[in-house]
Amino acid sequence: MAMSRRLNTSICMASSFITATDTDAGKTYISTMLLHGFKLLKLTAVGVKPIAAGVDADGYNSDALLMQQHSGIALPYSQVNPICYAPPVAPHLAAINTLQPIDEAVLNSALHRWQQLPIQQLIIEGAGGWLLPISEQRYLADWVVEQQLSVILVVGVKLGCLNHAMLTVREIERSGAKLIGWIANCIDTEMALLEQNIADLRQRITAPCFAVIPYAANTAAYQQLALQLATQLQLAQQR
Repeated sequence: MAMSRRLNTSICMASSFITATDTDAGKTYISTMLLHGFKLLKLTAVGVKPIAAGVDADGYNSDALLMQQHSGIALPYSQVNPICYAPPVAPHLAAINTLQPIDEAVLNSALHRWQQLPIQQLIIEGAGGWLLPISEQRYLADWVVEQQLSVILVVGVKLGCLNHAMLTVREIERSGAKLIGWIANCIDTEMALLEQNIADLRQRITAPCFAVIPYAANTAAYQQLALQLATQLQLAQQR
């Protein structure tokens, strides 16, 4: 805790893009945990979801709503989630079927607005995995690279995660993006050789592991993990 108090708390925004090894690896859970951690550090943070697919009866995406609810300042839903499709399918396919292409100009405008906010941390949650298509030729990863966003990888720890993690890490590095850290999110309660798999990933991934998140955590553990994640992210941003 003493370390966290010595971190820079001046108003200077840092932007981080949260990607994952796959859909349902836990991007939203980790993103909201980070937002909670920043609250514990007395830092103002906002979470956003640029592209989402799948909505509730009111037309809102559940992941985007969580980002909105956990943010340090109140933003209208349309600002948190500027591009949203009703069908719970790959966004670029939803775009084709609804005749509403994913417009990168909308993403650029949204990022500009987010980066003008009076906050210290901006958490941008991706959709799906790293190579999420947004058109016939483009991927969301291309936009992330062009915007020079730092990347955090959420590894959904389950059978097959070693391959999924290393494929993603190699592609992030190949793209020229900066992977500043990764998180082991334990999503399989019956994962065999759990500790050995995580140790193997630690040895293979040169970026630091911010935390190992258990399948379930009580309130005290959640608070500690949230603080650890936010602290580790700040340290990585200052390197």
